[in-house]
Amino acid sequence: MARVPSVVVVNTGHGKGKSSSAFGVMGRGWARGWRVGVVQFVKGGTWQTGERKLADHLGIEWHTLGDGFTWESDDLDETAAKARHAWEVASAMLAAGQHDLVILDELTYIVTYGWVPVEDVVAGIRGRAERTNVVVTGRDAHEALVEVADTVTEMRKVKHAYDQGILAKKGIEY
Repeated sequence: MARVPSVVVVNTGHGKGKSSSAFGVMGRGWARGWRVGVVQFVKGGTWQTGERKLADHLGIEWHTLGDGFTWESDDLDETAAKARHAWEVASAMLAAGQHDLVILDELTYIVTYGWVPVEDVVAGIRGRAERTNVVVTGRDAHEALVEVADTVTEMRKVKHAYDQGILAKKGIEY
């Protein structure tokens, strides 16, 4: 089997753990001496997440460029513009060759909502620097993202605390 210089991983589905898995890879890559970068497409700059605190501590490049959940948006045009800007940042990171790992957290949503054409995203991933591994997260991954990936995992919800009225818990969800 030929050696693959880098891989693309997609974590999708309606179950919990897509981003958590990606941030596990972030820690693993960092521990191996990799230069790691993260772009978040939905979460906004005011989010105080545990994974961001860890990344800051480790010196990992991190961009939180979203506008929050779409159902909370006061201006969907602004939300879409922020998503397109996040893709520009991510695309540049993929092409630059300065990272061994780029995590594109919640990327699938910008495709699902039509804010960035899937063809542009696939071209950016295919055209990435040779050594740059990629992890994509988010529900409902487009078939073209599944096709470009080397590994795809679908998280399936069996049961979730939220369904029982238990809100997101610091240290578990964020």
